Amino acid sequence: MLLRTAVCAAVLLLCHPQAVFAQDAATATRAEQDLASRIDAAIAPYFKADAPGATVIVVKDGKTVLRRAYGMADTGKGVKMTPEMALRLGSITKQFTSTAILMLADEGKLALDDDITKHLPDYPARGKKITIEHLLTHTSGIVSYTGKPAYSATMTQEMTVARMIDSFKNDPLEFEPGSQYRYNNSGYFLLGAIIEKISGQSYAAFLEQRIFTPLGMNDTYYEGFGKSRAPVAAGHTRGATGFGVARPLSMSQPYAAGSLVSTVDDLARWDAAVSAGRLLKPASWQRAFTSYRLTDGKPTNYGYGWEVGKVQGEAMSGHGGGINGFTTHAMRLPDQKVYVAVLTNSDSGPANPGLVARKAAAIAIGKPYREFREVALDGSALDAVTGTYEVEQGVQRVFRRSGDGLVMQRTGRPPVPVKPASKDEFFLPGGLDWFSFQRDAGGKVSSVTVHQDGNALVNPRSGDAPAARKAVKIASAAFDARAGRYELRPGFVMELTRDGDRYFAQATGQGKLEIFPMSETVFFSDQADAEISFEGDGFVLKQGGRNTPARRL
Repeated sequence: MLLRTAVCAAVLLLCHPQAVFAQDAATATRAEQDLASRIDAAIAPYFKADAPGATVIVVKDGKTVLRRAYGMADTGKGVKMTPEMALRLGSITKQFTSTAILMLADEGKLALDDDITKHLPDYPARGKKITIEHLLTHTSGIVSYTGKPAYSATMTQEMTVARMIDSFKNDPLEFEPGSQYRYNNSGYFLLGAIIEKISGQSYAAFLEQRIFTPLGMNDTYYEGFGKSRAPVAAGHTRGATGFGVARPLSMSQPYAAGSLVSTVDDLARWDAAVSAGRLLKPASWQRAFTSYRLTDGKPTNYGYGWEVGKVQGEAMSGHGGGINGFTTHAMRLPDQKVYVAVLTNSDSGPANPGLVARKAAAIAIGKPYREFREVALDGSALDAVTGTYEVEQGVQRVFRRSGDGLVMQRTGRPPVPVKPASKDEFFLPGGLDWFSFQRDAGGKVSSVTVHQDGNALVNPRSGDAPAARKAVKIASAAFDARAGRYELRPGFVMELTRDGDRYFAQATGQGKLEIFPMSETVFFSDQADAEISFEGDGFVLKQGGRNTPARRL
C-alpha cells in the first residue's frame, strides 16, 4: 500500500494444477541444475542473510527449476525464510479479482461494458458512463482511495465495504472515463463489491470456492478469512536504525485490490491453471492479457489485472504489489512457458522484486541482461555525451554533469545517475536499462540508443544540455504571502507550505516535495522536473511540456 547457500539439489515438478509438488533430485537434468545455479547466482546478492528476505520460484516448461528462500522471515525473532512460507501479495491480488469478474461475465451475469450503476445503483456517476471495463483497466477517472491525504492516518480502521466506498464515491472524477490511465485501487475495490452483489457471496468466499479450492491453492486466502498450514512471514519496514515491524493495516481496506496471502508454490499452481486455460473461456483470457486502448487509441500496457509488456523482447504479462510490510512481483512469459514469482517481506527494500523477477526470467529464456562494471572516465569524456536528446514530440532526455558524474533526466521525471562502462556505454546502477552513444564521422556524439527489454530506441541529439536550475535565497515573508492551497483541476489541489527556510509542495494523493526558489515568484523541483511560476492570485505549473494554471482557494 510490495543466504547465498548452495543451490538446493531438489527440483520441483509441477505435474498438474491440483497436484502437490514432488521433490526428486533425480528428475533434474544437468541443464536444469545449471540454469538454477545461474539464476541463483544472479539474484542471491540482492538479499542479505540477516535482513528481510524473499521466496522465489521459477517454472519453465512445467518444471520448477528454482524454488528458494533468502534472508529472514522475522528479523526480530531470528526466524529464517523458507520456501513454503506465505506472504502478502499486495496488488497481485488484482488478477484474481479480474478473473472472478470474467468468470461472472462468461456465465452471462454481467457484461464488461455494463455501467457500474447497473450493479451498484447508489454509486453517484454524475451522468458519466463508468463501465466495469474502466474499473478493470484503471481508466475510470475515480479517485484512488489509497492516494487521498487522510488515508495513511486511517489505514488501521476496520471498514465495511459500503463505508469504504462512501469515503471516495463523492469525490469529483479526475478525468473522463476511458480517456486516461491512472492506477487506481478504488476501481478494484468496487469490483469486489460487484462480485459480492452478483454472486451473493463474500469476496473471500467466492475466491476460495470458485478459484482457490478447485485449483488446489490451499495456502492462498484473504488475510483474516482463511486457514492455511503454511507459516506466515512477518512484514518489515526500514527505519532509522534498521528494519522493524511493518506499520499496522486493517485488511478490510485493501480488500479486492490487495488483500490476498499466498505462497510461491500456490502461485505456480495458479499460473499452470492459467496456461491450461482453466476457469475462463479462451476469448476472456485473451482479453485479460491484451492492452486496453484509451479513447484516443493509445495503448495503456495494462489488460485486466495484468500489466502487458516485454522481457528481453519476449511477451510478458505480470504485476507487482506493494503493501504494508511486503513487496512482490510475478510474471509469465507465455511463449517461453516461463513463470517467475518473487515475494519479499519488506516494503522498503533492500531488494526490488520486479528487477529480481526480470533478471530471473531473462536467464530462464536464455536472454540474460547485460552486466556492467563501472570504469573511470575523465571530465572531458563525460562532457562529450552531455546534451539534449529527442524522445518524441515534447519529450526530451537530458544528460548533464553532476559533480564528478553524469545524470540523465527525462521530461517530467526525476534525474537519475548513470555510470560509465566505456566512453560510449553507460548504465543505470540498480537497473536493467543502458545507453550507447553514437558518433558522427568527426567523433562528435550524434544520438543515444536506449536499450530496454530487448528494444533499442534511438534518440537523436538536438542540442546542448540546458543549464541546471539554481536556487537562490529569498525572504520567508515573500513565500508566506503565497503559501496556501491551489486548485489545478476539480478535486486536485496543491498545498504550498514552509518549514523554516525550506519550501514544500504537496498535491492531492502525493507525497510532500521540496521546491526551491529561483526568484520570489518562481520555484522549481528537479525531482518532478517542474516549475511553479506565480502570476496574479494563482500560479502556472510547468511540467512535461504543459502549462497548467492553478487558482488559489
